[in-house]
This record gives sequence, C-alpha cells and structure tokens, in this order.
Amino acid sequence: MIQFSNVSKRYSNGFEALKDVSLHIAKAEMAFLTGHSGAGKSTLLKMIPLIERPSAGSVTIDERPLAQVKRRKIPALRRDIGVIFQDSKLLNDRTVFDNVALPLLVSGLHHPREAGRRVRAALDKVGLLQRENDFPVYLSGGERQRVGIARAVVNRPKVLIADEPTGNLDPALSREIMLLFEQFNQVGVTVLIASHDLELIGAMDKRIMVLSKGRLLADQGGLGGT
Repeated sequence: MIQFSNVSKRYSNGFEALKDVSLHIAKAEMAFLTGHSGAGKSTLLKMIPLIERPSAGSVTIDERPLAQVKRRKIPALRRDIGVIFQDSKLLNDRTVFDNVALPLLVSGLHHPREAGRRVRAALDKVGLLQRENDFPVYLSGGERQRVGIARAVVNRPKVLIADEPTGNLDPALSREIMLLFEQFNQVGVTVLIASHDLELIGAMDKRIMVLSKGRLLADQGGLGGT
C-alpha cells in the first residue's frame, strides 16, 4: 500500500531530515512511527500526501509512484488520504459541522445534502454528532481532536496518517483516541501514526518503527515488519 524506497530528504539549509529510509506499510495495516524530536517522523508523514517530496528515492501509494503525480492532480490524491495534526488545526470561526465539511466543499465532489450526510456520519463515528452546531472554542482538547479525526475521514480515505495526535491529551483521552484509530483500521483503512509515547503505542500491540536522526533503526511486528 505505502512503499518508501531509499528515501532521503535534504533541505536547502543542508539539514538532512531523512536518510535512505525504506519501509512498506501493507493495505489495512496499522503501524506507528516513533523517535525523538527531530528524528524525521513528521517529514516522513508529509511525503505521503505530497506536502513534501523526497530529495532522493521514491514513495509509492497503492502502486502509484508519487513522483509522477503532477501538481494539479495532488488534490485528487489527497482525497484518499486523511491527515490529522497534533493541534487539530480547526477554524475557530466555523462550527464543528462546517469544519468537518470543509474537505468535501473544497473538493467539490458532493451535493450539499450528500455532504451533510457524510459529515454527520463522521461526527457520529467519533461520538460528537450532538456538538455539530458548536464552535471549537467550546470543546475540550479531546473533543477538538475527535473533530479533527472526523474531518480527516469524511472523504472516506484509504489511508489515515496522524502526527502526534495525542501529544496534548491526558493518558485516558490518548487511549480513547487510539481506539478510534483502531476502529477505522478494522474496517480496512491503512493507519500510520507518529508518536513519542512509547507506553501508549506499546499497549496497542502493533508494528513500531523507530527513527533516529533520519534513519530507520528498528522495525518490529506487524505485516510489514520483521
């Protein structure tokens, strides 16, 4: 499903964020990336929706080489990839409903009535249907993160990636968020999560890949691990 082959990323200031990384994430697999701050986790995740491109090597999703994706085709690619950030990045001047609907409206793929059905279905999955008319400022940290997850899955993506999605949450809420990811994985969504919380990800009993200074040091468990 997701293949990194000898991927390196060097920025214009000379910093090399990734160094010859090769890995494979199988379809419908759930896996974790871990490592210290600056290890390259975020850079690796950004390669998948083409927020970043490699300086060397190749990234392939569903047998499609991303190097061949032209700029005008990137929005179509991203419809199949749900992205979740640590701070959820919600728009505070829009309701929960409008925040979740935004990817559908931007893509222009759905009639407003169909968009409404999809938004409410996504909110129902994360347990926040009753908050659809509220603004993000009135939500707790855990609720904001769940809205971010609903927004990421409203397009029914094949791949879900998350960058430190529990970094601002207490242990109980962190576990709750991870169980949500697991539920999406159980219905066939490929899930890749970056997290530094070794206790939390260890309890999930999934594949764990360890990055250090841009290199893949360990890859244990899971469908594509050793």
